[in-house]
Amino acid sequence: MGKIIAVTNQKGGVGKTTTAVNTAAGIAKLGKKVLLVDIDPQGNATSGVGVDKRAVRFSSYSVMISNVKAADAVVHTKFDNLDLIPSSMELAAAEIELVDVEKREARLKNALALVKPDYDFIFIDCPPSLGLITTNAFCAADTLLVPIQPEYYALEGLSQLMGTVRKVKRRYNEYLDIEGVLLTMYDGRLNLTQQVVEEVKKFFPRKVFSAVIPRGVRLSEAPSFGMPIMYFDKSCKGTTSYMELSEEIIKNNE
Repeated sequence: MGKIIAVTNQKGGVGKTTTAVNTAAGIAKLGKKVLLVDIDPQGNATSGVGVDKRAVRFSSYSVMISNVKAADAVVHTKFDNLDLIPSSMELAAAEIELVDVEKREARLKNALALVKPDYDFIFIDCPPSLGLITTNAFCAADTLLVPIQPEYYALEGLSQLMGTVRKVKRRYNEYLDIEGVLLTMYDGRLNLTQQVVEEVKKFFPRKVFSAVIPRGVRLSEAPSFGMPIMYFDKSCKGTTSYMELSEEIIKNNE
């Protein structure tokens, strides 16, 4: 039975999609069967694994809004053990369309329940906001993986996020937990980085991943080639870091 992990942070530009794509691909490369679900209207996770979102028949929008079965929306990527439910432009309207739908916050959960047994891990790439689409991900997820950039405003965003998590736990998903907090765009030479890391560790004791993701040109180049970093450049620091994170997540879940 698969574990569902939503990759989320309402603050943009923290490496959320980069983390969703590369962690899913890294865990799949280590032999686990993985499904990546792109529910961000921008669809960057979809193109990040080499799938053209304009050419797909069904998407996460079809699954949440049009009652298409999740299995029918699955696309097999060219990477080992990695499947995708792609995003589409229509998702931008889904927030409004979901408002009048019955059990609107459980649409994704109910859809994924049918494919959950087929995968070891399901990763959901959330939009950078805390609206109804993200609420769907939080209801469906067992845990949240939160990438944060070690900067001054990061902690402000974290407390907002935790407020939303508490509401979702109270109303829809009492078992929702934090998988871990991931430090991205990490530069250990900066004093501010060290200060933020200390604060995050106080805020989330035992929930901060040992693996950290450095800034890297290769990490920013990989998506334009439609490839996860470990397939784009095997020897760069980004590959090492995301493979360490993948191993850490598998080990934590054994």
